[in-house]
Amino acid sequence: MSTNKLSIYYDGLCPLCSREIDHYRKARGADQLRFVDITSVGFQAETEGLDPQEVHRVMHVKTADGRVHTEVEAFIQIWKVLPGYGWMARLVSSAPIRPLANVGYRGFARIRPWLPRKKADCSASPYCEAKGE
Repeated sequence: MSTNKLSIYYDGLCPLCSREIDHYRKARGADQLRFVDITSVGFQAETEGLDPQEVHRVMHVKTADGRVHTEVEAFIQIWKVLPGYGWMARLVSSAPIRPLANVGYRGFARIRPWLPRKKADCSASPYCEAKGE
C-alpha cells in the first residue's frame, strides 16, 4: 500500500463517474488520494484485495489501514480526506440524510450499466457483463 491515505476505485468508462473523479483530482489534498481506474486493462481486483465483480457494481475506497468502504460510505471517506469537504461528510453521515443518500446511490448504481460509456468497447471490464444481472 502506498503512503496515500485513500485509494479510490472508479469506473473510467463512466462519463459521470470520471467527471467527479476529475474534480477530486484537482481538489486541494488530492495528493492524499490514489486513483485506480477499475476498467483499465492492467487492473486486477484480487491484487487490491477486492471482489472482482462487486468492485464493478458499486464505488469502493480503501483506507491506508486496509479497510474497504463501499457505496455512500466510500464518498464519505473521500470527503473526510479532502480539506473543505468535511462538512459534506458530516451532513451525509447524519441520521436524516444518510438513508436518503443510500437510496439515491443504490438507484444510481442500478442504472449505471445502461448509461452511455466513454468508449464503445469495454469488453475488458467485468462491469460490461453485469448489464443483464
